[in-house]
Amino acid sequence: MIMNREKRWWRLALTVDGTTLTRTWRRVLATTVLAFVTTIMWEVFDIHTLTLTVTPFSLIGVAISIFLGFRNNASYDRYWEARKLWGRMVNVSRTWARQVSTLIQAPEGSDEAVLAEVAQIRETLILRQVAYVHGFRLHLRGEDTWEQLGAWLDDEELERLQSESNRPAAISHKSGEIVSAAWRKGYVHPMHVPILEGSLTEITGIQGGCERILATPVPFIYNVLMHRIVGLYCVFLPFGLVSSIHWVTPMAVAFIAYAFYGLDSIGDEIEEPFGRDPNDLPLTFLSRMIEVNLRQRTGDTELPGMHRPIAGVLD
Repeated sequence: MIMNREKRWWRLALTVDGTTLTRTWRRVLATTVLAFVTTIMWEVFDIHTLTLTVTPFSLIGVAISIFLGFRNNASYDRYWEARKLWGRMVNVSRTWARQVSTLIQAPEGSDEAVLAEVAQIRETLILRQVAYVHGFRLHLRGEDTWEQLGAWLDDEELERLQSESNRPAAISHKSGEIVSAAWRKGYVHPMHVPILEGSLTEITGIQGGCERILATPVPFIYNVLMHRIVGLYCVFLPFGLVSSIHWVTPMAVAFIAYAFYGLDSIGDEIEEPFGRDPNDLPLTFLSRMIEVNLRQRTGDTELPGMHRPIAGVLD
């Protein structure tokens, strides 16, 4: 996610990094060169056989703008839903730490061994949520660096996770088993078990929502159609403008091509919100924030620093 808080118009207008221009400049340049060649043919060599009227381009341009708006709205809906789901993940993780700390209690009159065991169960469940969040981030991004979870999971569980098709779900399932074991030992009141299970269920629901976005992209046929229409429109546009605006054609085509190719590229950029593109969600930052918040609940004082933007981009 780009963390550019610059509000001055001229600075924003001149910004290149993180904009669609980094992805579309080749197409814009090629279209502008074509427009320049078309203008030379018309003005210098008097070749007028390939010209078209501007009327169809006016009508088609309006239709393309509407379709691009619909597509970008669909892509942004996916992006915003993903951000809301991760906002819920932040909240439910904090809630989980509070519930574990207050609802898992040693029976009155317990000896030191039981008190120590209960304290260990609390810490384990909280740190397991840290492992879950980092594992969920790796799961969404398709990364296979699960050894970094060794700070919160033992070697036996890490080995077992290698054979799991859905590793975050396996981590959450094991946390549920620990809650169940604590209940059987009398460390969790029967009325509090549904509360803890409710948090785990919400975590699973958030995961399912993110996986739905990940596994259901904008229909391929729709993307292909929009790319083709925009490309053909920009290619033929010089032939429709040159007879009316003459030497201004290259500049007009460059501007229109930048706008249309840019709008088309925005949809591609944000429709997959879990990647590492500059405008994707900062999953590493959110995971680190959850980690710091939860480790503080365990009394840990050797906390990692919050993730900071690099070159204005927050990963």
